[in-house]
Amino acid sequence: MTLLLIAPVGAPALAAGAYAALGWRRATAWLGTVAAAALLAAAVTLAIRAMDAPVTGLGGLLRADALSAFMLIVIGAVALPAMLASPGYLDAEHAAGHGTARDMRRYGLLTQGFVAAMALAVLASGLGVLWIAIEATTILTAFLVGYHRTRNATEAAWKYVVICSTGIALAFLGIVLLHFAARHAHVPSSGALDWMRLSVHAGRLDPDVTRLAAALLILGFGTKAGLAPLHAWLPDAHSQAPAPVSALMSGVLLPVAFYAVLRVKMIADAALGTGPARTLLLILALASLAIATVLLLAQRDFKRMLAYSSIEHMGLLALGAAIGSRLAVMAVLLHILGHGLAKSVAFLASGHIHQAVGSSRIDAVRGLAARSPVVACGFGTAVIALLGFPPFGPFASELGVFRAGFAAGLGWAVATALVLLLVITAALAARTGMMLLGTPRTGPGAAAFPLRPSRTGTAALVLGLLGCAAIGIGLGPLHDLLDQAAAVLGAHR
Repeated sequence: MTLLLIAPVGAPALAAGAYAALGWRRATAWLGTVAAAALLAAAVTLAIRAMDAPVTGLGGLLRADALSAFMLIVIGAVALPAMLASPGYLDAEHAAGHGTARDMRRYGLLTQGFVAAMALAVLASGLGVLWIAIEATTILTAFLVGYHRTRNATEAAWKYVVICSTGIALAFLGIVLLHFAARHAHVPSSGALDWMRLSVHAGRLDPDVTRLAAALLILGFGTKAGLAPLHAWLPDAHSQAPAPVSALMSGVLLPVAFYAVLRVKMIADAALGTGPARTLLLILALASLAIATVLLLAQRDFKRMLAYSSIEHMGLLALGAAIGSRLAVMAVLLHILGHGLAKSVAFLASGHIHQAVGSSRIDAVRGLAARSPVVACGFGTAVIALLGFPPFGPFASELGVFRAGFAAGLGWAVATALVLLLVITAALAARTGMMLLGTPRTGPGAAAFPLRPSRTGTAALVLGLLGCAAIGIGLGPLHDLLDQAAAVLGAHR
């Protein structure tokens, strides 16, 4: 059992070690893809085992229940296309003089360490190890955000570190307060930060201390998830990082941080009732949607456009978590997977566009459908999925959140969200249409080299879109896993 729990963390960690020792070369370039595939396979195996009972290891430090197993599947499913596209993306960067062999070696080491840290975060049995793992992702990804070493990239990396460190500090203070409440409730010190023990003893926790701790934890981890008001790092970091890294950050890092919010909400609901956490999450959800709407209306950069779209989708996750019913939580988890797959495709396609045009400005891209049907189809279809159109996963998940909201008596919040989403849909559709249609540009601003992704780059786009469509058409065995994961969080029917 312990080996099965270590495998999702060990596979990318071994790949990181190989990159550190051997560097990035033809023989090692595909280690990241192999590690991501191994992580996904281990996640599926854990999901099958965890359906009956949680799997524990390393003296209780690691635990996989249905929720952890599902999040591991998300990590593997998004990491696989991102790692599959990485060799071709880095080869193009190297050919354009934007990266050295040393940079590529560092990229391989840091990306695999990043994936391993995210896997550790969702397998942690308590808040302490989770906090360490999420802090590790901040350190690792800061160097990836600044990969190109330009002034904008360096500024984005520092902004990311400062704001996310502020959030992590808030979360740490929340952990200290929750530990204090647990010890005064006579919870053994060895389990004072353990999810399961805190849930069992939640009724004995001091309400005032727990209320403050939960607020700090939700705000702290919410910062890393890109929720307002501490969201300002996200558009800069996502727009400056290499495209596969942006795919991982938006598709996996944000949901892993939100996973921590879900765990904290479970404890807060058991200790305080559903009111306090619901109120805070509703405020964060509607604020995030409103900010994303305003900024998307004025956006002229397609990579930043995708980043603001991520803030929108994190707001939808917060809305679903605030509703809190079994249907809403299942929809939130499904949305995590659907958004991760669609957004990874969108960022990977945007990387090809940026490499060809040499700019991320929307007005620099015209006639993409005529210049490169493959990239245009990938980018356009991914945006359609992100806008919540069928048959893709976000359509089913958003519909589930809205149905659950009306059933829970939160129709006013759902109606507000729907109005904001209509504006977002118009803004994204208009800007994407400008990029896809029209006459291809010639002369200054035209493509510096043919806009043809590598075979593996094309495969990554197709793989992500097929996965997103598959979960929108039918959940299959995922339905039972989602139901069990919602039950782990204490969601009522």
